[in-house]
Amino acid sequence: MAEDSADAPATAGAVLTEHGPVAEIVLANGPLNLVTRPLLRQLNTILGELAGRSDLRCVILHGADARAFCAGSDIKEFGPLGADASERKILFEDMVLRNLARLPMPTIAAIDGPALGGGFEIALSCDLRILRAGVPVGLPECRLGGLAGSGAIRLTQLVGPARAKQMLFSGLTVASETALAWGLVNEVAEGETALAAARTLARTICERGPLSNRLAKELVDLAVDLPVDAGLSRANVAQQRIFDSADLQEGASAFFEKRAPRFSGR
Repeated sequence: MAEDSADAPATAGAVLTEHGPVAEIVLANGPLNLVTRPLLRQLNTILGELAGRSDLRCVILHGADARAFCAGSDIKEFGPLGADASERKILFEDMVLRNLARLPMPTIAAIDGPALGGGFEIALSCDLRILRAGVPVGLPECRLGGLAGSGAIRLTQLVGPARAKQMLFSGLTVASETALAWGLVNEVAEGETALAAARTLARTICERGPLSNRLAKELVDLAVDLPVDAGLSRANVAQQRIFDSADLQEGASAFFEKRAPRFSGR
């Protein structure tokens, strides 16, 4: 758990803590961290605060010491939705996940408990995922006759259509070793928590050029959607921004002076 979030109420929804250039979003919605409208509302408020922050170099999203990173949607909310589901849940949830995916700085989901259904969709909206050994992930909505909408799209981008269909059609939950082998997660934390491993990775990211990392994230995301030619054109523009930056000059000076660079993000 983040050092200054220990006193957060158990049903706070989502809590923001900061540790220098790293922000941590703590899911704090009971032992299972169920996706509810209040949690989404608070998460979206936090994302709005972070989106314009030029001083932050990495964001970690985690479930603190709850039993689950996030066990999915609160099924009790489904009953009254019906024909109003798009207005009252689907579009709002999609907006929140898009806002998470569009944060300009690198994001890491630290998964120390099961990430299922809507919970795994949150993790899939982050750039990187670190999973604690022995923890399962999956999109089991079909077991209830439901559907992981945005999860189906982001899952397919990660693992391809065949494995995505296997998971979606069967409701398969995937063990940590398989999740790593399939590319669902970037790392499996052995002998430590996923949060500890994520904090280590975040420190490494913070030592690198922040402008470089933001532009790299932008280009990788564009590569999924744009034709190669259009993507390469955007890459040329990004490269010029790097050559115009003070960070590249600082990096070159540090290299020749055999010292650690002091990047400013400019």
